[in-house]
Amino acid sequence: MTAMGVLFLVAAGIIAIRNLVLYYVDSSAGLIENGTQQFLYNYVNAEINNEKFVMAMIAGGAALILWGYFKKKDDYGPPDEHERRRFGK
Repeated sequence: MTAMGVLFLVAAGIIAIRNLVLYYVDSSAGLIENGTQQFLYNYVNAEINNEKFVMAMIAGGAALILWGYFKKKDDYGPPDEHERRRFGK
């Protein structure tokens, strides 16, 4: 679960950086006034957009990482012959 959480965080970072770069390119071309303000506004407005998915992916990735770290390992009793051989006992 931890690896999947890290994957979610990396994907969210890539999407966030891509959106930021696109807003800077659009604002430098004069298509969007105040590109950074519009970029940050997209995180708090009421519309469903990429920035909301980035926040959901970060929350989901953090939850998966926590689940991976604190997941209880099931112990079904004494080790069988395969586990003994694997751990050198």
